[in-house]
Amino acid sequence: MHDCNNQKVSGTQACEQHKREWDKHTQNRTHQSFHGARRMLWRPGESLPWQPATQVNLQAHDEPTPETQRGNYFSPSRFYCVETICAPCGTVIAWAKFAKSESPSNILQFLESVYPTEESRPDYICIDKACLVLRTAIVNGS
Repeated sequence: MHDCNNQKVSGTQACEQHKREWDKHTQNRTHQSFHGARRMLWRPGESLPWQPATQVNLQAHDEPTPETQRGNYFSPSRFYCVETICAPCGTVIAWAKFAKSESPSNILQFLESVYPTEESRPDYICIDKACLVLRTAIVNGS
């Protein structure tokens, strides 16, 4: 739990005070609870009256995500996306998780970490937002 220094109850990740939240967390993530999600994935687009309305991601692509305070750390945070660098044959060369946005500066930092020297860089890079990445690289001198 966030800001809790109490001793954990054996077999859990929470103290006695927060055990109820731990139990709820584990109940929501059991094998049986995923059968409903699997069933929905097999029939995409089907909306049944007893199913909750799906939430639409209102975050515009590349816009910063709003900061939210998590009450517990029972499971990892979600990431915005996973970027991959692939060879022309499709083999993954490198990948990175982008926590908040797929911004041109994040892409450039990722490329810099994979290709730190000019000699290691490929002759060309194909990317869906090449104009934005190129403009950012020119502006910041990278």
